[in-house]
Amino acid sequence: MRFVRYQLGKEEPRYGWLFEDKIGVIEGSPFDEFRRLEADILLERARLLAPVVPSKVIGVGRNYADHAREHGAEVPEIPLIFLKPPSSVIAAGEAIVLPPQSEQVEHEAELAVVIGRKARWLNPQTALDYVFGYTIGNDVTARDLQRRDGQWTRGKGFDTFCPLGPWIETDFDPADALITCRVDSELRQMASTREMVFTVTQLLVFISSIMTLLPGDVILTGTPAGVGSLLPGNQVEISIEGIGVLQNPVRQDAGRIG
Repeated sequence: MRFVRYQLGKEEPRYGWLFEDKIGVIEGSPFDEFRRLEADILLERARLLAPVVPSKVIGVGRNYADHAREHGAEVPEIPLIFLKPPSSVIAAGEAIVLPPQSEQVEHEAELAVVIGRKARWLNPQTALDYVFGYTIGNDVTARDLQRRDGQWTRGKGFDTFCPLGPWIETDFDPADALITCRVDSELRQMASTREMVFTVTQLLVFISSIMTLLPGDVILTGTPAGVGSLLPGNQVEISIEGIGVLQNPVRQDAGRIG
């Protein structure tokens, strides 16, 4: 099933479920008890929002060996994790804004895991039971700032640096799905999730041994090789087989520092 967050006009955002080109209202929370109403809202009438409002976004670095190699870095022996602020999350169709502090902002196409219930100290046998579903993520990164700082918070934490969407797919197998990224129709990234160094199950077990995962939290599972720079006017299109397509335009921030 596909779950969306959407808004009609100036109404309050709400969750729905998607059937073909129509949305049905969800009464209650998809992370708790809920009831599906008839799918009778045309998708074209609604504005799709980021499909979830996470308390935190956990990123995973160098989880594809080819990506580690393209940056001259070693593949980690244990998952290399970092946090992106919830304020970095935007929806499909919203603009990735290039900050004036950076001269090298790059795309990173990723499978995103959405947590379904509170999780701590998960075990490999039942870890996937705590997953609500999957969506598409773009771990946008100011690469020059990441290198300069020696840690990743600033380079990955700007507003708009975490596009998610367009929906959450609950009927999805993360073991072997094709991920592609195109910028203005140019193919930049293409790999299968089977090439991940650490599987979704391994990531869930590891991360939950460190922090409590809450319903709606998102894990970005790492990006394949082929990351590249974004320029104002670009259109980024990330596709994951079995989920859909996440599209975002790129523009320059017109603001000033200070």
